[in-house]
Amino acid sequence: MTGSQPPSARPLPHAADSFDQRVDVETPEQVVLSYALAGVGARAAAAIVDFIAISAIIAGFFFLIGLLAKLAPRNQATPDEAGGWAVAIVILFVFALQWGYYVLFEALWDGQTPGKKLLHIRVVQDGGYSVSFGASAVRNIARIVDMQPVFTYGVGVVSASLAKSGKRLGDMMAGTFVVQERIDQSPVIAIDAKATDEVPVTASLSTAEYDLLERFLSRAAALAPLRLATLADQLSVKLAPHMPNEPLPVVDRLRLLYARERTARSRGIAARGATGAARERHAMVARSSTKWSGFATTLRDAQRRGLRNMSEREVSEFVAQYRELATDLARLKTASKDSQSDAVFYLSRLVAGGHNLLYRQRSLTSGAAVRFLAVNVPQEIRRSWAYIALAALFMFGPMAITFRAVVDNPRLAETLLPPGMIDRVNEGVARAKHGDRTYVEIKTFMRPVAASAIISNNIQVTYAVFAAGISFGVGTILMLVSNGISIGAAVGLYASKGIFGQIGEFVLSHSVFELSAICIAGGGGLLLARALLLPGGFTRREALVVYGRRAIRLIAASTLLLIVAGTIEGLISPRTDISIGVKIGVAITCAVVLLVYVLLGGRGMRATDEEQFAYSEARALSSR
Repeated sequence: MTGSQPPSARPLPHAADSFDQRVDVETPEQVVLSYALAGVGARAAAAIVDFIAISAIIAGFFFLIGLLAKLAPRNQATPDEAGGWAVAIVILFVFALQWGYYVLFEALWDGQTPGKKLLHIRVVQDGGYSVSFGASAVRNIARIVDMQPVFTYGVGVVSASLAKSGKRLGDMMAGTFVVQERIDQSPVIAIDAKATDEVPVTASLSTAEYDLLERFLSRAAALAPLRLATLADQLSVKLAPHMPNEPLPVVDRLRLLYARERTARSRGIAARGATGAARERHAMVARSSTKWSGFATTLRDAQRRGLRNMSEREVSEFVAQYRELATDLARLKTASKDSQSDAVFYLSRLVAGGHNLLYRQRSLTSGAAVRFLAVNVPQEIRRSWAYIALAALFMFGPMAITFRAVVDNPRLAETLLPPGMIDRVNEGVARAKHGDRTYVEIKTFMRPVAASAIISNNIQVTYAVFAAGISFGVGTILMLVSNGISIGAAVGLYASKGIFGQIGEFVLSHSVFELSAICIAGGGGLLLARALLLPGGFTRREALVVYGRRAIRLIAASTLLLIVAGTIEGLISPRTDISIGVKIGVAITCAVVLLVYVLLGGRGMRATDEEQFAYSEARALSSR
């Protein structure tokens, strides 16, 4: 089925007589599926479960580290050295867990984390495709915006509540939405066979009246007695000309009316006023309800086991049933015209469940990941060079201006730098008088801790630079300019004090990768801004998703660069026992590696297919 055309990815919320908010997508079989969107409450509950899971994993990891520390041989390292490495590992593990938990689970568990699985909700890509690694990465890196202000998730909750498709900003950037996965009970209501002996020649109720009666009876069991009686009286007044003249309670008379009407329709008798295909709608529901219920059972089993664990015969039978139900859904929608009956939605949910299962993404393999980093990422860096160059201008321009201004007027640094940085410069002046070229003193056992802290902090900063592109680029530009001003002011202050060599020697080794990573991440943020400001021949929503996929490749590059840069900054840059010649050699090596990777990486090679993508036409346009 992978050769089919991609489905339409334009979610079409519609107002149906239901408590669910729904969204429609069109499958390759040209059948429109209705998904029930997950509510903010269910998503918040899933987030709480995942937070508890993350906390439990961290607690278990701390316990394991403590146990290993007790069991470790004492002659292998000093207690301080062992403790430093342990703390460094903990920092990296916690950071990786906080940012990787959602991405890995959603990519490997087909859009579900443990919390989402427990709450029966799932992340799905526009077009009904299962979520890919790239889409999950975009939506979860964007949490850095959605969680504002101060980890309250206020931005995410507001955007999900206001958006017709229930999307938070991360979902808008990734082209995803969150759906309920419970399969509704069959809308066919059991009836008393004794009450159907007398069948009218023509149905008494119109399609709208019959649907109203069916919805009422399907929900009757869940209503409070007083509410049930009130609604039954109101409905009996509306249907008074057709109510049976039986000495029964109102609700029972409504059930008797429904039984007669349903039996009449199942025997091919048309609804009052029905014409054309609409005449067979209820007969189709009555004839096929058993088949649909059987597929619902098969679908639950397939979702639980997964297609990989099913035999070839079972998969073939599942596909055949799916196609048969897709045909039934198309016919039922035609017969139902524009009405959104429970039968249409029930069958749509079944077909949607089968569609998601059959169109799941291929599992991410180590080979595919390596090819992605070796081919797709450098190709994207070359393709997005203009955005990266513009980001560099926004950072290095203010950096140069600020550097010159602070060199000419050192007192200006007091308004641009935090007090701690001013104190560090003064300490550097005092050290320089004794011939000490140390920029910052980091004890040997603390260097791994410094490296891990630098890596986690810098990567998080670049995530923010990227995600801030959703603000039409204003946030990205402000962060680039702010970083440029801070760096320029610090370097300018050192230069004004005559100790430029201290900070210069410190930043020399790691600055090639670190500054390049910031610019590359800034290019990703500007790609998002371009999608919103200049969407071109497609909608802003489509452009945002397409350019978001491109931007995540840039974020992959910046993350790799920062891992190496942070390691160098923590373990090599602060050391004065390493000659400046060696540090220059490290910087030159970094520059050569980066140039070779960017200029030659993946050249002449075909990029690996990353995912099934709903916006194929938009992606094709963006590649020109």
